[in-house]
Amino acid sequence: MRNLKTLAMVCCVAICALLLGSCSKDDEITPEPQLTPSEVLASTAWETTNAKNNKGESVALTDANVSNFVGFAYFKSDGSFTMFNLDDSPKMQGDWSVSADGKTRTIVAKNATGETLFTRVVDITVLTKKEFTYRIYPNNDNKTVYFDIIHTPTTHKEPK
Repeated sequence: MRNLKTLAMVCCVAICALLLGSCSKDDEITPEPQLTPSEVLASTAWETTNAKNNKGESVALTDANVSNFVGFAYFKSDGSFTMFNLDDSPKMQGDWSVSADGKTRTIVAKNATGETLFTRVVDITVLTKKEFTYRIYPNNDNKTVYFDIIHTPTTHKEPK
């Protein structure tokens, strides 16, 4: 009986050694490098795919409260951006930035000669590789009424 226990122990140790020895670093998954919020925003083209009100209800993209924020957005790593309506007509161009903490996005819209038309700062509620959502307030004095503008990655080519 003692020989049987010893044999079982030796077999167990041998199997464990074999299993541990067969593991290699080639099988390990290397995590993606952590991207900054700006790198995430510039990593893909974005399309407005939904909007929600402060009650969490979907709002038609044609609704007057959100229609000016609908389209395709192309944020380039050099800090410039272009935006187009869903029919590919030009919407705006200029410069953009995201705060280091990823909480706000700023766009500075410019005309063809580079003069600033307006600056808009929005709160970011979601910024991942799969979703970019920011919040707009129809009345900046009333933060209880808002609309979240939801974008998802698109393969839509930037119009020329």
